[in-house]
Amino acid sequence: MDTAPRSAVVVNPVKVPDLDELRRTITDALATAGWPEPMWLETTVEDPGAGQAARAVRDGAELVFVCGGDGTVMACVSALAGTEVALAVLPAGTGNLLAANLGLGTDLATGIEVALQGGRRRIDVGRVGEQSFAVMAGMGFDAQMLDATNDTAKKHVGWLAYVAGAARHLRDRPMRVWISLDGGTPFARRPRTVIVGNVGRLQGGMRLLPDAQPDDGHLDVAVLSPRSLRHWLALAWGVLRRKPAVARMETFTASTVEIRSNRAQPRQLDGDLIDPGHELLISVRPQALVLCVPRPENDPDLAHDAKAVSRAAAKIN
Repeated sequence: MDTAPRSAVVVNPVKVPDLDELRRTITDALATAGWPEPMWLETTVEDPGAGQAARAVRDGAELVFVCGGDGTVMACVSALAGTEVALAVLPAGTGNLLAANLGLGTDLATGIEVALQGGRRRIDVGRVGEQSFAVMAGMGFDAQMLDATNDTAKKHVGWLAYVAGAARHLRDRPMRVWISLDGGTPFARRPRTVIVGNVGRLQGGMRLLPDAQPDDGHLDVAVLSPRSLRHWLALAWGVLRRKPAVARMETFTASTVEIRSNRAQPRQLDGDLIDPGHELLISVRPQALVLCVPRPENDPDLAHDAKAVSRAAAKIN
């Protein structure tokens, strides 16, 4: 009886220039490593990945490859969190913040090889209603920037396209919010944005929350309150220099975060816009997601798989 692990591929066809080539590459690599052919599930406008990932779980997959942008990854995170099915990120699109934060590489060959090596890590996920996120949630300026960023520009210049989107909203008025951490007494602030991170790296490699760890059972919170272009520049410089204290930015750590505003604000989860709202209520699910990550080089369990993995990687390249 075949006891090889079963897998599925959830792919956003809009983000992949050659679906046939992608399918051949993944199938050949799995076959070389002794794995059966994967299920192939394409996302749709109506279902960006959660339904496909849930189907993969129901059909017995032990590993789900996700090939798409941040929105596709987030949808699959929501479906796979709380299960024993591992998520393997195959970068596509512009963002891929989860891959960037956890050192998962930026090419298809690396993503497949990481999954085949069998390295696994349990990470926390944040929850907002029925949705989950693995990177960051935000309310205010960060969501405005995403909304103002042109998709065509992202395809041509990558993360630099977000700079133009940000410039359009640098002088917008601040929000009025009340923030409660771990059920404590709400405190008032007038920020431009509030970002809640499971990890700390933004687009372009900037580390907003350098102490954030994806498996510590907590979320890190940044409250950014610049009032002028000079404040924005000072804040960015402080973050880039990784100063212990950054002007116009407060940081906190909590397991639950409640952000409420007197008016509807733009909101985002893992770089994907959700409907504007008056509140953003976030909790953490400790170590709820099994993620494929590079195995340490000195892991002795890697030896039996090394030849198959090398052949697969060579075939991809």
